[in-house]
Amino acid sequence: MRRNSLSFRLIAAATLWSVVALVVAGLILTSLYKQTVEQAFDERLSVYLRTLVGNLASQETDELADPGNLGEPRFELTYSGWYWQVREADGGPVVLASKSLFTDILNIRNASDRRDVNGMTAGALVGPDNQALRVLSLTVALGDDRRYDVLVAGDAGETAEQIQSFRWSVFLTLFVFGLGLILATTAQTRWGLRPLDKVRSALAALRSGKEARFEGPFPAEIEPLARELNALLESNQQIIERARTQVGNLAHALKTPLSVITNEARAGSGPLAEKVAEQAEIMRMQVNHYLDRAQIAARSKVIGVVTEVLPAVNSLARAMRRIHEDRRLEITVSVPEAARFLGEKQDLEEIAGNLVDNACKWAKSEVVITAEYQPPKDAERGELKLLIDDDGPGLTAEQREQAIRRGRRLDETKPGSGLGLSIVTELVQLYDGRLELDRAPQGGLRVVVILPGA
Repeated sequence: MRRNSLSFRLIAAATLWSVVALVVAGLILTSLYKQTVEQAFDERLSVYLRTLVGNLASQETDELADPGNLGEPRFELTYSGWYWQVREADGGPVVLASKSLFTDILNIRNASDRRDVNGMTAGALVGPDNQALRVLSLTVALGDDRRYDVLVAGDAGETAEQIQSFRWSVFLTLFVFGLGLILATTAQTRWGLRPLDKVRSALAALRSGKEARFEGPFPAEIEPLARELNALLESNQQIIERARTQVGNLAHALKTPLSVITNEARAGSGPLAEKVAEQAEIMRMQVNHYLDRAQIAARSKVIGVVTEVLPAVNSLARAMRRIHEDRRLEITVSVPEAARFLGEKQDLEEIAGNLVDNACKWAKSEVVITAEYQPPKDAERGELKLLIDDDGPGLTAEQREQAIRRGRRLDETKPGSGLGLSIVTELVQLYDGRLELDRAPQGGLRVVVILPGA
């Protein structure tokens, strides 16, 4: 999945939102649970504190009696974390204390996070054996001149363990839920965007020539796009057909008057007739050149036109063997069967034909035609590379550079139009290809033509 794809964006956005939402939900849940547990713990301490105060208040003697464990056995276990204590107010001596406190003393003044809870003082302090305690304290008056600080403390570690256990449970549950949510979002996104993969496949089939129309079926949101694209293809085809017709009509309209002018000029005599015949012939060549160029430009932009390379090259090789039969040239063809050219067959034959013909003219005994093919992949177009090698004298690096730049043959001693035939260069350029010259392994010239593959 690429980072700039719609799937990645949707899944990443959903994942980010899910993570943020679940983390916030987890923090809120654990915070609420912590408040609930601590409130319940304080209420429990409050019950013990009121029970202790009530027991002390019910005593009629001046000397206070031990109220016992207040119904909680841990008040009798040494350093159990549950303690009560009664001492005279304003830092006086301890009068009574739970057995669990042994000989230690608790001082509410040393407590942190002190606050008032329903008339009582609540806080947290470190008790015996470095225990974390939650404390509730209340100052009461017993009789006319007796005031006592009554204190009850409980093990805060119990609440911390409960909160921590709940926190882990919540985050584990939310993690599993979030993972499931992300997987479900991924599956939903993939399923929802699957029609776009079908659109991509249909476009690839259209471009490669397997299909002539943008065929469905597609979802309701994409169906209008398919209709408009098919209408555009039909309009494009009609424009091309009209252009071809107009080019043909123009060719006939110009060639006939030019033929008449040429014939009349040749029938006459004198410098004027010769000049007219010469210029008429130049006009005819220019008209043919630019008409051919217009037809090539129209053909090269047709969508879905595909040519099999191997049959075209084999046919060309057979023709060249017959033409150069007296020289007994060995023409070898090595082209993959799957190779496809994204363009008209006659254009491929025009390109390869001129180049192979030139190679045969200069070769001593051997011409090798090979091809490398890379099919289209996703949005990238395919590539067809034709390599034509001969064992002739070849060209120097400077001559190769001049041949490409000048667009015409370097040597007029051979018949024909030569390597630098302008129509070949223009054809390659119209197909957004490249023409390169190099030294062949056989010692002659290597011509490399890179064209779009289908």
